[in-house]
Amino acid sequence: MGRTNMTEFAFSGVGTNPHHGTPVNPADPAVQRIPGGSSSGAAVSVATGAAYIGLGSDTGGSIRIPAALCGIVGFKNTARLTPLDGALPLSSTLDTVCAMTRSVRDAIVAHEVMAGRTVTRSHAPLAGYRLAVASTTMLDGLDAAVARAFEHSLERLRAAGAHIEEIPLAGIRELGAIQSTGGFSAAESYAWHQRMLAERGEAYDPRVRSRIERGAGMKACEYIELIQARRAWIGAVEAALQGFDAVLSPTVPIVAPPIAQVAPGADRDAEFFRVNAMLLRNTSVVNMLDGCAISIPCQQPDELPVGLMIWQAAMRDDTVLNIALQAEAVLQRLPGTA
Repeated sequence: MGRTNMTEFAFSGVGTNPHHGTPVNPADPAVQRIPGGSSSGAAVSVATGAAYIGLGSDTGGSIRIPAALCGIVGFKNTARLTPLDGALPLSSTLDTVCAMTRSVRDAIVAHEVMAGRTVTRSHAPLAGYRLAVASTTMLDGLDAAVARAFEHSLERLRAAGAHIEEIPLAGIRELGAIQSTGGFSAAESYAWHQRMLAERGEAYDPRVRSRIERGAGMKACEYIELIQARRAWIGAVEAALQGFDAVLSPTVPIVAPPIAQVAPGADRDAEFFRVNAMLLRNTSVVNMLDGCAISIPCQQPDELPVGLMIWQAAMRDDTVLNIALQAEAVLQRLPGTA
């Protein structure tokens, strides 16, 4: 059992740490790219072969983002399935304890141990599944390598028999307005950190501190409205997904940028927050949905890692994992082979 470095208090998708250093993404060590976060060191340990399983939490994408950027598998189960005992909270509403692995099969084993349950295996072929592609927001602004990998993945899955249909899922656009006052993470992290901020605020990573302190201004009525708005939003999205077994999206819209581009420093804060927002954009949809999702590698040969996210609403974990097993086999198969 080893302990790895990570983003302070799990509050960023970038993976930088000004106190102890930022783990280098092993996909391109010469350029020294970000590993993604918040579970940055855990992802690097799995990607380099130092560990079979990297434990972490996923509040807005902290397992799936580094998995996608480092070229490994990251599974975010439905939050209620794994206990939070011993985990330092970021958002008591959204936190999920889960893991990164080198394969979907290992992800299933890790989940079964952590959740104390057995995943129901299905041997249904991909032709038996109806899959959606959410076109609203989640396909905007893709890096060229991400767009190529995603489209190629869809082609391979269709060729394997999967029925894939593009849907708008317009509700995704509403999330910005729903979380305009700071969202659950700001409010709930501030409730936990407020005393320590008052006593030792100067010791915090300034970028993390600024995000936590957004919660100081949230009123009780705004927090209650947020809870109610989320509940209504979940109902609307679940209704839109009726008839589909899962949704396919790029895990993150960009490939890993160089660490120097977002390294600590006031002159790089704007770029850091821009990159952080892009990294969290797609993955955080699933956390707000109280859903489950897995990221599996799908990049083209000789290109930086890209993740394919397979996701659904709450308690559809076994379906998502079974689809991922089939998709992983298809995407790892050499073109032209049976």
